[in-house]
Amino acid sequence: MTSASITGFHHVVLTVSDLEASVRWYCDLLGFSELFPWDTDDFRRRLLIHPSGAILGLTEHKAAADDKFSELHPGLDHLAFAVATLEELEAWEVRFNEAGIEHSGLTVTPATGFTLIAFRDPDRIQLELYLAA
Repeated sequence: MTSASITGFHHVVLTVSDLEASVRWYCDLLGFSELFPWDTDDFRRRLLIHPSGAILGLTEHKAAADDKFSELHPGLDHLAFAVATLEELEAWEVRFNEAGIEHSGLTVTPATGFTLIAFRDPDRIQLELYLAA
């Protein structure tokens, strides 16, 4: 049998309702910066990169539905970004409070014992900052 391996995730692309507002939100709040635009007849997309190397695409489809995100529908449940220390997670909590971003506060998951902060982007896509240590 031929060895077929995966080395990790390359990128994630999220559908958004207001491309410019979402680009600003992810850049200003989470520290992403724009790599380049990718527009077609069907969508407008911006590829972003984080200093950690994570690549995130934000896409506004021209024929988009009016529904807001719900993790109860098939598809994405949430997207979690890793943080290295509890101190960094605590610093994010302060940053969210200062920016008026609604969030869960520091939460320890009962099944794993890991600590996270859950929050939502402008389209209500659930995001987490996750400390797996």
